[in-house]
Amino acid sequence: MAASSSRKYDLILLGATGHTGKLCAEHITKSLPTDLKWAVSGRSYERLSAVVEEIKTYNPDRIQPVVEAATLSLDDLRSLAQKTRLVLNTVGPYFRYSSPVVQACAENGTHYLDVTGESPWVYEMIQKYHDTAKANGAIMIPQIGMESAPSDLLAWSLARVIKEKLSQNTKEVVASIHEIHSQPSGGTLATVVGLLDHYSLGEMMRASAPWALSPIPGPKSSAAVSLKTKMLGVRYEQDLGTLTTSITAGPNVAIVQRTWGLLGGPKSYGPNFQYHEYMRVKNSLAGVIIHFALSLGLFALAMPPLRWLLQYAAHNFHAPGQGTSKADAAEEMLELRAVAEADDGSSHPRMAMAKFRYDGSIYYMTGVFLAEAAMVILKNDGLVKELGGGLLTPAMLGQPFVDRLRNAGVILESRIMPERTTNPKQ
Repeated sequence: MAASSSRKYDLILLGATGHTGKLCAEHITKSLPTDLKWAVSGRSYERLSAVVEEIKTYNPDRIQPVVEAATLSLDDLRSLAQKTRLVLNTVGPYFRYSSPVVQACAENGTHYLDVTGESPWVYEMIQKYHDTAKANGAIMIPQIGMESAPSDLLAWSLARVIKEKLSQNTKEVVASIHEIHSQPSGGTLATVVGLLDHYSLGEMMRASAPWALSPIPGPKSSAAVSLKTKMLGVRYEQDLGTLTTSITAGPNVAIVQRTWGLLGGPKSYGPNFQYHEYMRVKNSLAGVIIHFALSLGLFALAMPPLRWLLQYAAHNFHAPGQGTSKADAAEEMLELRAVAEADDGSSHPRMAMAKFRYDGSIYYMTGVFLAEAAMVILKNDGLVKELGGGLLTPAMLGQPFVDRLRNAGVILESRIMPERTTNPKQ
């Protein structure tokens, strides 16, 4: 019962009045085919109409979006899902508002994309709606924004180049946020401080357990993290530099692990595959300080009085729906780098390296991911048939997704590194 081309719209952008939603609407207007049949949706007809008038200035000659006002009731969302082939959902916090959106799309065979980073919620949605979505042919991909598309595509690209160039499996991928200039939006901050109000500690732990999102059991670690890294958070990689704990690693690792499982596990990246993610720092001391600061921050979030204080601070920094100005956003950028070790059994294994980079607003980049992924699904019937449906991951969209992102300004490149006579891991 996958969404057919006879539906009224190709896509509906839900949450178009929020910060990410507006930027996604801007990219659709500027860059997607002018004959695209689309609509913007949310609770306020007046605010949605204002968004339409604003984005019309970017390309007045294209088909403009229809305004579909709707509440977040299941009845309204089912009606919405039945009108369109695909829903782009930017309504967060997702754990609070978007479960019925997933349900409506899964039940009606409507493809679905979102940009959450809320692993406990994604875990819950997989448990509840993966089988329904698969049965109805709905391709549903959460976390296809900053979390966790760059990480997932880096791991996929490295495993692919190692398989193609060296005919080997991949043993380990180590990724790092090499450089980032960005400020969180109000919605992001509200989500971070609200998760622990919604989920119990047990639910959080289940969702964050190793390989929790993978449909098959993960491999036992043959690329063990050192005791020093576990205790102090610091790791050194010759081609990445000094690394430390990254606050975004958890959701990204979970999605990469799910991709491994969905692609066949041992038959895809390899039976010993491991993925670890960090952020680059100037030196080990800075890394230790950041590691313990993040640990203390997580401890503080677990205490309701401090959590309420952080909620108040988040609301006054940027209210939900707001973000940085266009001038400030133009100065933003994100670069991730990753290295991968071929599972060739040698003492000096061959290595591959990959880079992801985007110059410009990180939230606009998130809108780019949403819109370009939508076009991959809408324009590739063969891929849609091959994927079948279910709650999938960004890398499942493969090379067509990579190609569209490159055309939209994303740098994503991978290569095999020269042979070495010494082991690069120290």
